[in-house]
Amino acid sequence: MIHSLLVLISLAVFVFLVSYWTTKLLCAPNSKLYLLDNPNERSLHASPTLRTGGLAILASLGVGLFMLLVLNEAGRPQPDTLSNSETDFGSGTIFLITGTAFVLAIVSFWDDRAGLSPSVRFCVHVLSAAGIVWWSRMTIDTVAVPLFGTFSLGWLAALFTILFIVWMTNLYNFMDGIDGLASGMTVVGFVFLSSLGWTGGHSLIAPLSLLVVGATAGFLPYNMPPARIFMGDVGSVPLGFLAGVFVVMGVHDGLFDIWVPVLIFSPFIVDATVTLARRLIRGEKIWLAHREHYYQRLVLSGWSHRKTLLIEYLLMLACAVSAVMYSELSEQWRLLLLLGWVAVYSLLAIGVHSLERYGMQCGLAP
Repeated sequence: MIHSLLVLISLAVFVFLVSYWTTKLLCAPNSKLYLLDNPNERSLHASPTLRTGGLAILASLGVGLFMLLVLNEAGRPQPDTLSNSETDFGSGTIFLITGTAFVLAIVSFWDDRAGLSPSVRFCVHVLSAAGIVWWSRMTIDTVAVPLFGTFSLGWLAALFTILFIVWMTNLYNFMDGIDGLASGMTVVGFVFLSSLGWTGGHSLIAPLSLLVVGATAGFLPYNMPPARIFMGDVGSVPLGFLAGVFVVMGVHDGLFDIWVPVLIFSPFIVDATVTLARRLIRGEKIWLAHREHYYQRLVLSGWSHRKTLLIEYLLMLACAVSAVMYSELSEQWRLLLLLGWVAVYSLLAIGVHSLERYGMQCGLAP
């Protein structure tokens, strides 16, 4: 087991170096993929910034996947020691998941360059999620509510799973709005997914999540404020898709309760979901660009990118640690933990609103 973990970590470090080097090449002015993100009504950056960083993430991830498959075929112990999962490493599932993620990357890169209509993007996301559910038969069949029991979704399980994957795919894109936010959530979130996969003996989630961490961590230094490069849709959409699929896989294979990954990614899930709900209630067109996410409102109220990012990182770590604790708690404490986070997020929302009012009084907010 120790030797296998060292092999995985070594491979992740190699992927990190490939990603770091590739991102550096993309930042060069003479790069053939020098695609700029010009500020618009949704942007928080003031000057044009590169938005091809997702290519470095995907390219390095592809290198890592190839090497992982080679190690598996060569009979190295690292994937074989992780066998307590219904989804086998040697099955076609790994090719379906990663292949779909790369197709989404291609479509998203096209969107970054030429622009696609929201309906086309949404259809591609739905078809991708539906293909995963149909081929792999992985669904979220039940939802356990502490002290209240486990509720079966029945015939709605497939639809719920598809919508969940589509939402994770899109919310990652929505939350990629300030320097280092989406890449930081990826590193934190997938580190904890990988650790849960390793301790639970999952042959896909453990190694693949670690490769995602390496690929994103190599890009992160160039994405920290002030960012030299953004990941763009070509990075955020596949990463959100992979997060959604790994959550579904983990729940389906009994690796963790649905609330564990929801807690881990709750900084993104809560912000994006509440913001969407507020816009729907007001009758606004939710597919149009805006600056109403809580992290955007913090920056607009006068906070710097660095200060906002630091608070978000602390929130991510706190959520991830509590998610690990959740699995070890009794039913009563699990419910209290979930209700506690509802209270925390409610207080944070009130705090952002108060900062906005203060910023307006001081002339800092628009």
